[in-house]
Amino acid sequence: MQLNRIDSAILQLLAADARASVSSIAAQVGLSQSACTRRIQALESSGHILGYGAHLGHRRLGFRVTALVDITLGTQVEEDLAQFERAVAAIDGIVECALVSGAQDYRLKIICRDLDDYERMHREHLGRLPGVNTISSSFVLRSVPTRGEADALFAGAA
Repeated sequence: MQLNRIDSAILQLLAADARASVSSIAAQVGLSQSACTRRIQALESSGHILGYGAHLGHRRLGFRVTALVDITLGTQVEEDLAQFERAVAAIDGIVECALVSGAQDYRLKIICRDLDDYERMHREHLGRLPGVNTISSSFVLRSVPTRGEADALFAGAA
């Protein structure tokens, strides 16, 4: 599916506010409500829209520690990578897992209640992941607000 100006505008509006009504989006992009609904469904079907969600206040919910964990594996064999990824996907608290370039193989983002909770996570889960060679953890001291996804993806879009 080739995106045009209207599709890009719809994506930008939904990325900024996933709760925006179809009628509001349609009015802003100059489409009828039914035409806008069809466009949104096409964007979902084509994989341009993967889902909708809320940004949660982790600290307000009692999760005060964010750890960035770099992991290297013993091998780079595809089946070993897949086995590691399946194991990571089953662990609560890991909110992001990225295969990365550089000295490490994976970077995990883990949200925990406190350092004791992270220590438990390390002992019960991280240390038992298949194929792990090294684990290096860093803790986020402060998160700096950045441009939203819509702003970053559609900067300069007409």
